Amino acid sequence: MALDCSIPEHIAFVRKNYFYPDLPKNFQITQLNLHGDVSIGGKGKTHIDGKEIRIRRIQLEEDPGRMVYEGPSVRNRISLVDYNRAGAALVEIVTEPDFESPRQVRNFLQMLSDMVENLGVCDPALEGAMRADANVSLKGGNRVEIKNISSFHDLEKAVIFEIERQKAQHFRRLDIPQETRHWDASRRITVSARLKEEDMDYRYLPEADIPWVVMDTDTLNALQSKMPEGVAEKRTRYQEKYNIPAQVADVLSSQKTYSELFEAARTDINAKELANIITTDLMGIIMDMESSDSHTTKQNLQKERSIPVTPENLRALADAVASDKIARNSAKKVLYEMVKTNKDFQEIAAVKSLNKISDVAELEGIISQVIKEEKEAVLQAASNPNTVNYLVGKVMQKTRGRADPQVTINLMRQKIKR
Repeated sequence: MALDCSIPEHIAFVRKNYFYPDLPKNFQITQLNLHGDVSIGGKGKTHIDGKEIRIRRIQLEEDPGRMVYEGPSVRNRISLVDYNRAGAALVEIVTEPDFESPRQVRNFLQMLSDMVENLGVCDPALEGAMRADANVSLKGGNRVEIKNISSFHDLEKAVIFEIERQKAQHFRRLDIPQETRHWDASRRITVSARLKEEDMDYRYLPEADIPWVVMDTDTLNALQSKMPEGVAEKRTRYQEKYNIPAQVADVLSSQKTYSELFEAARTDINAKELANIITTDLMGIIMDMESSDSHTTKQNLQKERSIPVTPENLRALADAVASDKIARNSAKKVLYEMVKTNKDFQEIAAVKSLNKISDVAELEGIISQVIKEEKEAVLQAASNPNTVNYLVGKVMQKTRGRADPQVTINLMRQKIKR
């Protein structure tokens, strides 16, 4: 439904018969439109970079095993098979050849990753949860399928290489066989694996052990009513309703866990400030913690993929910043403490002196002290007002980020002028 596909009244399964080491029983349960549209999703469409990308079909099938190739060179390479995922349910989304560049392919896959996460269909962050094969052909040539691609970045590189390889073959007037090639990430090239079979070679037969599935109108209507807000619609709402900058709205809407946290903690007053705190501070803190060597920290962050700060605490922090009660620099320090210790905002605020310093008399005393200590910088600021930020930074250091920035700048400029 999210990809605007037609949905058939009846869904059927077939057996795709072939021998390969990753499929020990010699057939795969899958779907094929042998008797009209019987795959779970028919023709659909989506848009990427302003271009319509047509969906040919979406089908359910069982995952085969995973081939692993080890060895220092092609001659010395051995093939291993990992059967752990064999037989697991898989959704395959097949597009039409509508992409005009490798970058467009990568952008489409990222959009698709955000979409399935937003729908709650899958967690793309889990290893092997989302994979892609690329079919590449130049006009007048056969189609080559590239497999064994481990990331969206590698897929883009593989497509770039394959286009150039096929161009060279065309230039030398050599035939391009219809084949399956594997991406060798270490050498950044594609290598031939086997000739690609035609559909007739698979001897498709109706799957006798699975009956046809009837998709009645009531079921489809119930599903449609439960469809979550799309990533694009969410991004537009954030920009238009809460005046959140486009880049911040893009990051926030595309990551389900963080957008859900935003929705739980936001108010009409703190929404813009909250979005900045989540995308700039919270994501950065968690990323630093995940990349640290602390095994305990990693376990805590990965547990149920939860974020170690409650919406209530985040709302209190964003409210304090939005109402000008604490400075932005202080807010980041408080957030770090909340994530690290799981303490409440009020508990941290009670221990630390967080209130923003806006009192003119108090700030003038600190500014006078900075001016005495930084005489050379004061002379530079007198002739070049842009350098006043250095002096303001010194005030911030002395107040541990609590000085009101705007009041400090105005007072500093007045002092220098006098």
